[in-house]
Amino acid sequence: MSHMPKLPMDEQIEKVRSFNRFYTRHIGLLNEGLLESAFSLTEARVLYEMAHRGPVTAADLGRELGLDAGYLSRLVKRFNAQGLIQRSPSQGDRRQFLLSLTEKGLAAFAPLNQASAIQVAAMLSGLSVSERERLVQAMTTVERLVGGGFEPNLPYILRSHQPGDIGWIAHRQGLLYAREYGWDQTFEALVAEIAAVFVRNFDPQWERCWIAERAGEVIGSVFLVRHSDEVAKLRLLYVEPSARGLGLGRRLVDECIGFARAKRYKTLTLWTNDVLVAARNIYQATGFRLVKEEAHHSFGKDLVGQTWDLDL
Repeated sequence: MSHMPKLPMDEQIEKVRSFNRFYTRHIGLLNEGLLESAFSLTEARVLYEMAHRGPVTAADLGRELGLDAGYLSRLVKRFNAQGLIQRSPSQGDRRQFLLSLTEKGLAAFAPLNQASAIQVAAMLSGLSVSERERLVQAMTTVERLVGGGFEPNLPYILRSHQPGDIGWIAHRQGLLYAREYGWDQTFEALVAEIAAVFVRNFDPQWERCWIAERAGEVIGSVFLVRHSDEVAKLRLLYVEPSARGLGLGRRLVDECIGFARAKRYKTLTLWTNDVLVAARNIYQATGFRLVKEEAHHSFGKDLVGQTWDLDL
């Protein structure tokens, strides 16, 4: 049975409303004209879409911007009367007309575009490099969560670890496993300990960390750690909930296996818990075999620890 999501708390609603009030005031949306121009925010956005998309139908423009058809029609008529746009018959449907900016329209839009860039540059110039990165990342997160997630075909990249990644991985794993399995802070401490040892003793010739990143956001990771000349360990595999279904977990495990084979390890081993069904399915699909199970109490739960091996 599916469960209805919990309603947002009053303080969460008020925080969002407070942010909306702050941002509309901060970028001047309360002024009569946007960026000290004769155009409203909606008018400027319509000009922007036509400047960047080229010829477009009014129907497509209305769907893209979520504008009422009657309101958009009046706006288009006004722009046409001012000589800012031109209409031409659509080749695909003679009943439709394509809208595009005239030279006068482009000239009217240019200072708007430049003023917007100058305004944002001024806003960012008072921040440090790291603060700018945090701000942009936060805005990306807002856009993704409120806008319905990532584009389906938006690619991700795999890269090696960088400063800041290790702490982030410990934070995210501690948070996710607490939410999804009820594990306590001892798990986060274990992750932090494993990650810290990896960084201190990192040998790039024999070890590797893969960070999966999409649109500037870390969405998963895995570590391969040298145990001996013949044995490597796969550690700390995780995938963000927003990236599940992409086959990312399988891809990260495959990268570990390929690296271990290239380095001529004879065995790749890992340890997990029986509650991690998705991870167990990945390991079975990539050729790992379960070699040992033992009951134990950790992370505030009674669990079955599992050891998996892959002969290379």
